[in-house]
Amino acid sequence: MSKQHSKLKNTGILFELLVRKIASDIVSNKNTPANKIIKEFFNSSTELNNELQLYQTLIKDKFPGESFADKFIDKVLEARKKLDNKKLKEEKYALIKVIKENYDLDEFFKARVHDYKEYASIFKLFEDCLGNHVKPADIITSRATIIEHITNKKISTETVRSQLMMEYEKLDKDIRLLAYKSLVERFNDKYSSLDDNQKSLLKHYINNVTNTTTLREYLNREIPKVKKEIESHLKYIDNKVIRIKLKEVTSQIENFMKGSLVEDKHILTLMRYYQLLKELKRTKEKIDNEKDVKL
Repeated sequence: MSKQHSKLKNTGILFELLVRKIASDIVSNKNTPANKIIKEFFNSSTELNNELQLYQTLIKDKFPGESFADKFIDKVLEARKKLDNKKLKEEKYALIKVIKENYDLDEFFKARVHDYKEYASIFKLFEDCLGNHVKPADIITSRATIIEHITNKKISTETVRSQLMMEYEKLDKDIRLLAYKSLVERFNDKYSSLDDNQKSLLKHYINNVTNTTTLREYLNREIPKVKKEIESHLKYIDNKVIRIKLKEVTSQIENFMKGSLVEDKHILTLMRYYQLLKELKRTKEKIDNEKDVKL
């Protein structure tokens, strides 16, 4: 049978999902087991880390021409053949076991992975170089995908983040703990002004960004609520110009989510609507306080 892509066996994707879980857990103000899992299974002594470096080499390194990229892929595949596959299989089995003990596996794999297509293509090329049967068409398509990625000069923020995580793993244990503590504190400071609605939106986005059905259902539930709440504040606004603009906002709010695809701009727009609601609530509180003073 032809070898199909498996998230469960893709070392690059497993690492990316764990990193995303760290962000998700921080947003939820929870202890994050993902941090401990990464340090245990992706330190410099593991075969998983060796394979991860090969994945990330193909993701982050760039070459100006197709011929250079083609030779580069061959060199990475040669390095992949030299890994201890028995040890790698044992470590990967143990990794999945630990992830399963700490997270719901179905939910864990729903999170979005940037460069997913590239990671899946690398997986198939690795399987092919190890002698596992992969469809010829898949091999050609996968190689073309990676060549196209390598020859593109633009470096994504996800690639930068992956490089930073690799450097983080090289640090002394105490320094890593201090760096992680600092990261959490800076994150909390930066987003301390978010209200519950905004935090909930951010959490749903992080956890369900690839699960477009679940994420869209959440947005579809929130949009009518936001519209209704904005409309309820219109009676407190005396300024005619502001009232007109708010009416325009409420008439447009249900139209910004046309289409089935949930994009970053939709999340940002809803985040701004929540911010508008915060301002309207403050205005109402101010008016109520002024009334109390007059009484």
